[in-house]
Amino acid sequence: MASRLVFLAPLLVVLFMSSALGAAGTTSDGTSAGGVSSSSSSNAADAAARGSSLASSQSVFSLDCYGARGDGRHDDTRALAKAWTAACASSRPAVVLVPKGKRYLLKLVSLSGPCKSSVVVAVQGTLVASPNRADWGDKDRRHWIVFRGVNKLTVNGGGAIDGNGDKWWQHSCKINKALPCKEAPTALSFHYCTNLRVEDLKIANSQQIHMSIEDCTTVQLARLSITAPGTSPNTDGIHITRSKDVQVTNCKIKTGDDCMSIENGTHNLHVSNVVCGPGHGISIGSLGDDNSRAEVSGITIDMVKLYGTTNGARIKTYQGGSGYAKDITFQNMIMDCVKNPIIIDQNYCDKAKPCKAQGSAVEVSNVVFKNIRGSTITKDAIKMNCSKNVPCHGITLQNIDLKMEGGKGATESTCQNAKWRKSGTVLPQPCTAKN
Repeated sequence: MASRLVFLAPLLVVLFMSSALGAAGTTSDGTSAGGVSSSSSSNAADAAARGSSLASSQSVFSLDCYGARGDGRHDDTRALAKAWTAACASSRPAVVLVPKGKRYLLKLVSLSGPCKSSVVVAVQGTLVASPNRADWGDKDRRHWIVFRGVNKLTVNGGGAIDGNGDKWWQHSCKINKALPCKEAPTALSFHYCTNLRVEDLKIANSQQIHMSIEDCTTVQLARLSITAPGTSPNTDGIHITRSKDVQVTNCKIKTGDDCMSIENGTHNLHVSNVVCGPGHGISIGSLGDDNSRAEVSGITIDMVKLYGTTNGARIKTYQGGSGYAKDITFQNMIMDCVKNPIIIDQNYCDKAKPCKAQGSAVEVSNVVFKNIRGSTITKDAIKMNCSKNVPCHGITLQNIDLKMEGGKGATESTCQNAKWRKSGTVLPQPCTAKN
């Protein structure tokens, strides 16, 4: 049986951020179809966001010069693809300009490298997804705007990316149980990119995941505003998988699923100054589904505020998986009305049928929860549901102060098959493996 330990631990001083979701500079368009030379770059001096002005050393390729209407009704997919092709072929640093004050309707578009030089995609206006679900076939249902195989790519500009997700959510099996479960597009996907920067953007109402970082190296995500209704299904804010050396800073995420989902193959990720809620919190996993191997390490979640989320700091793995999730730190977090503030679940199951018991599991080790305070709406402020055969170990809790919302009694911790390591002030007793 699981043991239950009532805890109260003092919290040291926690320093928190003053987050600012920076807006980018804007400009009017004065470009030509072949790109802008230094003589006309002054007309677009503020096109790229924060620190990416259109200097004379850059060539600018505006969607409007490639036949885009920008009225939100006519299809501008071909115009964006043409502007990208020209920019990618430029021997000088290039800017793809999405002009301010217009809405560019897009179907699925894939923008691929390698490019001859660095490219900035300055989104000053709005890119909006086609509202017609028939524009996506079964084979390409998972993507909307995709960047693939690009080095030194920056996407910024202070504009917006609108997924028109409400056209998809009503057809989700999570909303209507009678419908078959099908994938929906991710609004913004980055595959096999290196030296990537995405900053100063508003991403809203994605069909499913808002942003996905896959197989990328050296990534900086900053000053992003990601929003969708709390009831929208599977609308993760930022999804990271098979990527390393990633930094996420100064972002505000309000969605219907994980604010951040950190998946297999993620190594050396640092997240700081993030506000999350509504949503499902910040999750590592799920890992090991369908008996797969997962490897995750070097994750630091620092200075995060969570408001009304289903979970706070979470690690979730399926039975039957293998591999590891190790060297993980959740620290300096404030939680307000969070349902499950701290949770490790090695018996996670999100299938239509109950998951069968299996002996193998993803090993969870060397996890630190430090300087976490706030309120919970459930008594179980800490839940450790670990594997009987592969218990989670090296788990440290330090300076935790989580109270029931409204002062309605004491909070508790539930521990099963977990091995604790003391460090500073922890729970009154170490929690050892239980059957």
